[in-house]
Amino acid sequence: MPFGLFKRKDTKEKTEKSLERSRSTFFGRLTDLLRRGQSGEDIWDEAEELMIGADVGVATAMGLLERAREQLQGDKGGETDVLATLKGEVLTTLQAAAGDDTAEDETTPKPMVILVVGVNGAGKTTTIAKLANLYRDEGKSVVLAAADTFRAAAIEQLQLWGERAGAEVIAHKHGGDPAAVAFDALQAAQARGVDVVIVDTAGRLHTKGNLMEEMKKIGRVLARVDETAPHEVLLVLDATTGQNGLAQAREFTNVIGCTGIVLTKLDGTSKGGVVLAIAEQLNLPVRFIGTGEGMEDLAPFDPQEYVDALFGVDAQAASG
Repeated sequence: MPFGLFKRKDTKEKTEKSLERSRSTFFGRLTDLLRRGQSGEDIWDEAEELMIGADVGVATAMGLLERAREQLQGDKGGETDVLATLKGEVLTTLQAAAGDDTAEDETTPKPMVILVVGVNGAGKTTTIAKLANLYRDEGKSVVLAAADTFRAAAIEQLQLWGERAGAEVIAHKHGGDPAAVAFDALQAAQARGVDVVIVDTAGRLHTKGNLMEEMKKIGRVLARVDETAPHEVLLVLDATTGQNGLAQAREFTNVIGCTGIVLTKLDGTSKGGVVLAIAEQLNLPVRFIGTGEGMEDLAPFDPQEYVDALFGVDAQAASG
């Protein structure tokens, strides 16, 4: 099913909790600054510094602030709220990257193949288990492909998480061909009428060309079974890596064509602005945010809820 159709009652609360540190530091200071209602040059310079400090990135911060200033310049009466204008620009940027993710179930391929990529330590395997759990909660059957064959522990870890999530795991021996694992998993899923296949991959450093080539091979092999696969390529990023996450997203997208981001460890950083850089610079949507270590701690990303939580006030009112 499309990611936008996941409905979790506690998404708003989890998003707010995961952004507590960002809201209480850089974005809290930004909110206080712009609430003064002033728009002098010093105010804009300070706002830019705060946004860059929050890992929004230089180009993205400048672009958002410039668009906000253009809107304010058109307000001859000086009645437009400075903070509301900037929040409206942030929300628009995130919504534009997200696109329409609420298509009807009938349009979803079966099985839907999700390739999950990312560097070591980003939380990829646990994210896969949480995603499988989300699908299982929606009544969908799930097969996991243990295509990280470089580490025996990775296969065992996925098997343990798969058991907890109620998802079958297809695995080969340690050191086997990752593409062959993905191939077998997709064939098995087709034969059994499974709804979703989620493919784990080795935690590759985005600078390792040969390993990136291996990832492309997995994509090609999946396409032999289903020419439309993989249907989604999710890049798992550790939010604490900041602007390095943007570099990773750019490289992975160039190699394998990422369709979305899962941002983990957001509660462990005060610099939650990297989401804006990814949306603005790469036009890549954030699909999910990791909100903790438990099986239920994966929240579908909602741009409005994110902006509300980041600034600590109502984003819709801001954009209206």
